[in-house]
Amino acid sequence: MDLTIVYYTSNHLEQKNPYFLANTELQLVRAAGDLPIVIVSQMPTMFGSNSTNVCLGDIGRSHLNIYRQILEGCKAAKTKYVAMAEDDILYSYEHFHSEDYLPPEDTFMFDMNKLSLFTWTKPPVFSFRHNRQVVNQLIAPRQMLIDSLEERFARVEELKRQGRPEEKIIKVWGDPGRYETQLGVTVRKTDNFMCTCPSIVFSHEYAYGYEFNQGKKKRLGDLRIIEVPYWGTAEQVLGRFYE
Repeated sequence: MDLTIVYYTSNHLEQKNPYFLANTELQLVRAAGDLPIVIVSQMPTMFGSNSTNVCLGDIGRSHLNIYRQILEGCKAAKTKYVAMAEDDILYSYEHFHSEDYLPPEDTFMFDMNKLSLFTWTKPPVFSFRHNRQVVNQLIAPRQMLIDSLEERFARVEELKRQGRPEEKIIKVWGDPGRYETQLGVTVRKTDNFMCTCPSIVFSHEYAYGYEFNQGKKKRLGDLRIIEVPYWGTAEQVLGRFYE
């Protein structure tokens, strides 16, 4: 399969919860199988036998730096397609390995089958709330994503020269395929798929969004699930977070 996994991390979890990080890294290696992984990090980071590391140094945690790391990972990849992976998500083998999920050359493809697991909810449950397209579930033509991000960053610099502060710019910088008209860049097509095995997205106190934005304001979705095939119960999966 002509696909590289681009794994991006600020290495924050390495300091805050290495037990959890070890579990998500182990699952990513299992899910990747023989696919290459480009690890884009802020500290030297290696795991898995088919990985390379692009270390950008301590550039800091920010919304735009997530995408800077994604861009550098895509540039380092050699395959036609790339799939994103974050350090606090459990991915399945199927998510990365089905030919049916590869997008056309002009389309960003998002896996919509993702379950949230809030580490503070008691008793623990999986939650499915909405169908928003999120970059951590993106599979994309590599060159298309590079072109899109380079255009976006060029636009950011243009807006800064015009006196627009960055905190206002990022309000119209969304996941690929979102807010492109508002940002003033090329509108690109998106599509969705539903993997039969969901990704498990942890919401936790060390996440960037928790610390700098939402905290515990996130709400559980209307669909709440105790157990799912392959992963087990929410309580069992939460055991990968708490040692």
